[in-house]
Parts: sequence; structure tokens; C-alpha cells
Amino acid sequence: MVAGARLCYTPAMATTDQPDLADQSRSRWISIAGVAMFVLSAGAALLPVEKGISSSVIGALLLAAGLIELAAGRIRRETRDLAMMAGAVTVLAGLLFLLNRDSKFFPIVNIVIGWLALRSIILAIKSRRVRGSVRTWTGIAAITDFVLALVLLVGLSLSSVVVLLFGPTPAIVASFAWIVALSFVATGLLLLEVASCEREGTDG
Repeated sequence: MVAGARLCYTPAMATTDQPDLADQSRSRWISIAGVAMFVLSAGAALLPVEKGISSSVIGALLLAAGLIELAAGRIRRETRDLAMMAGAVTVLAGLLFLLNRDSKFFPIVNIVIGWLALRSIILAIKSRRVRGSVRTWTGIAAITDFVLALVLLVGLSLSSVVVLLFGPTPAIVASFAWIVALSFVATGLLLLEVASCEREGTDG
């Protein structure tokens, strides 16, 4: 390994084998998945808050993100089950949004808190089963989702009076959309790191 290069694996697991075509193909598709997550993140962040954000739109974004993560997880060489489980949780959250189109602010927040909490647990477990830089980015994604869930949980009591008096204000809805976007960014960064390691023939 060249000095200063990113460590995708622990020294004990290092190999002299060159990445094969399958590694390159996996890398390409996982990279595409990572970029797609950034696109969805931008979509969530740029939602027209002033015109109102429907649960259907959020549900569609979550469903798309979950399907992307499921597809990327399916072609992973390691921790495939956990990677797909994280995607499945996002798909479930998206379906809950789509099936509860009339849900108000509090039910929506509960869905997102549960989604982020479950993802953080799955990613934390996954981080113990991967190596090197992929472990680092998996841990970052887990911490990101946990902190976002905590922010929503703490902010829920602070916003309850405002919601009860005035309904979900644009500022509250905007912060909610940004939380979804930030989770997508963390997932996108993780997928790009996995893709880079796949390109080197070492999936963390």
C-alpha cells in the first residue's frame, strides 16, 4: 500500500490480489447509488416549504432512498444482510408515509425518529463487523442518524406548543426536511467509501 493511502482494511487482512472485473462492476454500481443518495438529499433540502410539504413527497423520497440502499447492499461482499436491513428500514418508513397521507406533524415525527433510531442501531452493529475506513464511515453514519433522532426527540417537546397553537410552521417542517437530507448525505458518503474500497478489491 502506498504511504498515505486510505486504509480500507486492517493490515492483517491485506492481500496482494488485484481487484477483478466483478470488483470494478460492484464499485461502479455502488458509486452510482452513492451519487443518487446525494441527489435525493438535495431534493429533500430543496422542497418548497412555503407551499407545504406533503407526507407523500417525503414518503417517495424515503422509499427511493431505501430501494437504492437495498440494491447497493445486495451487491456488497461483506455485511450484506445488515446493509440491506438498513435499506429495508428506510423502505418501511417511506411506505408508512405513503399509507398515512393524512398524518399530521406528530405522527410524521414519530416515524422519522423510529427510522433514524433503528438505522443508527443497525449501522452501529455493522460498524463492528467491517474494517478500516469503511468502519469509520459506517460509524459516522450511525452517529449522524442517532444525533438526528435525538434532535427530533428533544425538539418535539419544544415545538409541541407551537404546533398545537399554530400547526406545523414552515420553519418546523423545513428543519424536518433538512434532517432527512442530512441522513441521506451520511448514507451517500458511506456508499462512496464502500465503492472506493470495492475498486481496490477490499470491501470493508
